[in-house]
Amino acid sequence: MAVPNPHSELVASRLRDVADFPKQGVVFKDITPLLGDGHAFREVIRGLAARHTGSPSRIDAVAGVEARGFIIGAALALELGVGFVPVRKAGKLPGDTVQRSYDLEYGTATIEVHSDAVADGDRVLLVDDVLATGGTAIAAWDLLTSCGAEVVGFETIVELAFLGGRVALGDRPVHALHVVGGVEGA
Repeated sequence: MAVPNPHSELVASRLRDVADFPKQGVVFKDITPLLGDGHAFREVIRGLAARHTGSPSRIDAVAGVEARGFIIGAALALELGVGFVPVRKAGKLPGDTVQRSYDLEYGTATIEVHSDAVADGDRVLLVDDVLATGGTAIAAWDLLTSCGAEVVGFETIVELAFLGGRVALGDRPVHALHVVGGVEGA
């Protein structure tokens, strides 16, 4: 018998479905109720951090994908005692940037980081709130790698397993606290 994952249960209890957002036929998984519950938010961040504390899991920085990945990533970086790297939509960062474009279900998007956001060999943990098709995660991973980082894994609060993001990420390490349509805590 499987042991219940308390983080998965906590996330599920604070997750809200929003029908037809951002477009008709999509059910958006909204984590704002989780973010609004201080105790639940703290437990989720501690749950993510616990996987990356102690030896040999050295992390030099946490990178978060705009916009909710900023919230998760900044809190996680603080908990781990490391810096935070924002992965932004194109045109939002001042100074020299490096960009990566990728396909969406209904178009393309471009993300960017500062060209000096990471140093060669920095061990970076990539985070976002939801893993869906994997396009954004792959683009962010490749972008950070092109800047010299060693991306050590991808952490997310919610994974929509039925959209195949984990499969698209291939052999990259992926961990989700709550999986919709798959194995919990994978």
